[in-house]
This record gives sequence, C-alpha cells and structure tokens, in this order.
Amino acid sequence: MKVAILYDCMFPYTVGGGERWYVNVAERLSEEHEVTYVTLKQWDADHTPDVPFRVVTVAPGMELYTEDGRRRIGPPLRYGFGVFKYLLRHGGEYDIVHSSAFPYFSVIGAKAALVFHRRTKLVVDWLEVWSLDYWKGYLGGIGGRVGFAIQQFCARLPDYSFAISKLHADRLPGRDVTVNTGLVGEMVDARRPDKPAPAPDPPRAVFAGRHIPEKNVVALPAAIAHARESLPGLTLTVFGDGPERERLIAEIERAGLADVIDAPGFVDADVVHEALRTASCMVLPSIREGYGLVVIEAVAQGTPSVVVAGPDNAAAEFIDEGVNGFVAASASPQALGDAIVRAVHGGDELRESSFDWYDEHNELLSIDDSIVKIKAAYAELVPNG
Repeated sequence: MKVAILYDCMFPYTVGGGERWYVNVAERLSEEHEVTYVTLKQWDADHTPDVPFRVVTVAPGMELYTEDGRRRIGPPLRYGFGVFKYLLRHGGEYDIVHSSAFPYFSVIGAKAALVFHRRTKLVVDWLEVWSLDYWKGYLGGIGGRVGFAIQQFCARLPDYSFAISKLHADRLPGRDVTVNTGLVGEMVDARRPDKPAPAPDPPRAVFAGRHIPEKNVVALPAAIAHARESLPGLTLTVFGDGPERERLIAEIERAGLADVIDAPGFVDADVVHEALRTASCMVLPSIREGYGLVVIEAVAQGTPSVVVAGPDNAAAEFIDEGVNGFVAASASPQALGDAIVRAVHGGDELRESSFDWYDEHNELLSIDDSIVKIKAAYAELVPNG
C-alpha cells in the first residue's frame, strides 16, 4: 500500500509531540508499506533527512510562530497550497493520504486535490479540537469564529478520522465520517527500569516542554515558592525554550528563586530522560494539551505527574488521582504548589503505584497499539490495498 503522510513539521528539525508522532508513524508504517512524508523544507539544501521513508517538500521552511508564541497564518497557507499542488499531480499514486487536522489548510488542500483522485482515501488525525471559547481567546472574537468555522468544516472532509483523546473526540461535530477514539498509543521507547528510582532527597520537580503561552510555564516559580513553604529543600528544573522563556526567567528572578530553579533550555534527550526518572514529580501546568506525552514518559519511569484541570487539557485524562499523580484545580500558586507537595509526600509508595499504573496500561499507550488500529483503518478503506 502507498501512503502519504502530511504534516508541515518534521522531527528533529522542529521539536514537538506532533512532529515525533508523525515521524514515528511513518517509520513503523514503512516496515510494511511505501511511505512518503510531505512537509515543509526545514533543512539546508545540501542536507538529506536520514529516515527510512521518502520525504517530499512542498514549500520552503518558514518561521512558524509569532513572538508571543502563536502560529503564523502564512506557513499553513503556503503548506496547504503546496499540498494541493502536489496531490493534484500525484494524489492518484497513493492509496491513503494521512494528515494531521492542524493546521487545517493541508486537509482542505488534500481534499480539493483528491476530488480528482477519488480512489485515494483521506485519513485525518485530530490531535486537538478547540472549543469556540478557546478559539476566541486565541484569535479574538472575529478571528476565533473564523478559525472555529474552518475547524468544523474540516471535520466533515475525511473518509476516516482518528481522535487522540476522548476530550477532543467528543468535540467533533456530527457527520457520516467514521471516528476512532482509541488512538492513544504514542509511547515509542519507555526504556523501563526494573523498578522506579527511590524518592529523591531533597525533592526535585521537572518540567519539559516548549515555552509557549498554553504550556503556562510562567506559573511554575510562584507555585514552587508556595510549595517550598512546606518543602524548603524543593528545587525545579525547567527544560525547553520558546517565546515565554524571557518571562519565565524574569519570574524566577522576581520570586528570588535563581538558586532553586534551573532553566538550561533545550538539552539532549538522555538528560531529560534521566531527570524524569529521578525526579520527585513531573509538573505540567498547561491550560491546553491535546495529549500530554510527557506525562506518560514520566509515569513509565515511576515518576508521578502533576497537571492542571481545564476544559482544554486532555493530559488530565491520564491521571488517576493519588495513583500516578494529581490534578491541581488551577495553576494558581496555592493549588499547583499544594499538588506538588502531595506528589512529593507520596514518596516511594506513589512511585510504585505510578510504575504499576504504566504496567497496567502500557499496551494501550504503546505506539504498537496505534499502528495496529491505523493499519486496520487503511485495510477497511482500501480492502485490496
């Protein structure tokens, strides 16, 4: 079977959950199928990505985000038009075109091109489905309504859709398209120890992710300051970078925690892995998560997670309160700080139960489970593929 995967970014040239997901999917599918990854060009002209699948670029790489961390409109438009032109010419060569829903214009471009290649089926992953309220908060009243309308329109275009979480599956509008809500396996390599590391003394918390507004990383210093009233030895390491980094550093200085909170930026993946394995807890104060892979990565090592409740945070679906972590009622210093204290006080017992929780759910959370479901969907759409 010939499969085209559409995503405007590609790991490791851009770092994020979606980037890793689609490269991992492409690698697994290429073991059995002929896979082409259709993306923006994010590398030098004399460089060739070292991957086991074909890569096609349909537009040059561009700056994806504004200074305040919001997605620019230009790159998705250029990418969507590039996808349209490419599939208009080559769409009939594929059995399946498999796209991320976001940034939407690729879905529109693909569907428009595939009108001329009706044998080729369109599969779309819904990593997130934003509410109208979130859209308006993100783009303002008029822009938010336009964005929401485009999202709802795109939901009706695929031949088959996958939703990564129940939260976002429930937001998809009613339609005739088949929606599979079970595509939650994204874990590739847990590198599981035989048992969790002992609870560290003094306690340490870890954050790992991009410093963008929705990750809410600037909430961490005040929360750590509050938690240190009960845990005076508590420290925090903040991995990652992004447009919110300057605000984070300023907040650390304002709180007088320069000796308590370390923010080294982007580091090697092995450094993050070891930090997650030996931390008291992983803290993710995001107000919006389509999935929250870092929660699974932490729990796989026996490290509990602290996340924040919210209407757009699917990461909370992975938390069994008091078993593998805690859900703070908000990202306020008191609520988030108290949840961190509870995670630290859970000690070795909470680490053992977190480790066991992953054992109980690892089959569902593994990418192997998702690949089985993806292949089954392809076979349903193209029985003789």
